[in-house]
Amino acid sequence: MIDKLEEVERRFERLTADLSNPEVLADSAKLQKVSKERAALEKLVETFRTYRKVLGDLREVEAWLDGGDADEKAYARETLPGLKQQREELEQSLKVLLLPKDPNDEKDVILEIRAGAGGDEAGLFAEEVMQMYLRYAAQQGWKADIVDMSPGSVGGVKDVTITLSGSAVFSNMKYESGVHRVQRVPATETQGRIHTSTITVSVMPEAEDVDVQINPADIEMQVMRSTGSGGQSVNTTDSAVRLIHKPSGIVVKCQQEKSQTKNRTQAMRMLRTKLYEIEQERIRSERDSMRRGQVGTGDRSEKIRTYNFPQDRLTDHRISLTVHNLPGIMAGGIEDVITACRTHYQAEALKQQTGGGQPRSEGP
Repeated sequence: MIDKLEEVERRFERLTADLSNPEVLADSAKLQKVSKERAALEKLVETFRTYRKVLGDLREVEAWLDGGDADEKAYARETLPGLKQQREELEQSLKVLLLPKDPNDEKDVILEIRAGAGGDEAGLFAEEVMQMYLRYAAQQGWKADIVDMSPGSVGGVKDVTITLSGSAVFSNMKYESGVHRVQRVPATETQGRIHTSTITVSVMPEAEDVDVQINPADIEMQVMRSTGSGGQSVNTTDSAVRLIHKPSGIVVKCQQEKSQTKNRTQAMRMLRTKLYEIEQERIRSERDSMRRGQVGTGDRSEKIRTYNFPQDRLTDHRISLTVHNLPGIMAGGIEDVITACRTHYQAEALKQQTGGGQPRSEGP
């Protein structure tokens, strides 16, 4: 492990030097690539350097214990347990940081939320979950744009598509894909009965041009007038764009911008992402057939989470996690839940790698 860490440290130092290289500074694409790779290695290198210092301190304290004077021996006996514990914690952190990374972790995300079973109540909850993610995105400093939204008949939303851009968006959001179930008394319920409704959440890493090649002849474009509230162009110009990918049958729509050209560009981003997700799912299905029986499939058809309002309880069924304070969670405070999911899947990946199982990258 030490040899690998030293190799990573050397790579980190070369990347740091590249950031002062005039040729790199003059090439914005290369500068962005170098900065991104260096940032991805920074935590691992910092942890390794702390680990190396702790090992040096341990050797010095153990030497005092064996041959120091009375004061040095007393200090060594007092310090040694804490240093050993620190060493073990750092070793565990390094093992996790050295796990194979999901190549999509640093990508931006296209988030889709759809009302499922439960009629109007599902649509109302879909909007609340949408607001939860928008608040969480704001807390993370991400840029969030609602690309397309279909309102419900009595409020709420039937479906909504949002783009999230920022640092490591997919790394944080990838655990949110699946069926989210809500249990509560709807506002329309006159006898106080608890209803159960569902929504589906889809989190897709945004595909780049190099990820998916699309033949322009395979795309049919339709234009229409925007719907919904706001904007002088709404219902007056044919600015909304619908793209149909004929080979796959995928349909995407964007009406966020007043410009038809900008809407087409955004719709192409969504189409590339959907095609990329289909290919990634095919690869995952082939690669992960063994682990499905161990940690679940991660398919969107699975119920992953229940929001029980009468009991003020959120339960994530994948990792057997139960937390309370639903008002805080719906206000965007889902970081603890996301961290718990990440920790769980990292532990599973580490178990596979060190326990003789099939190694795999983290994540469902």
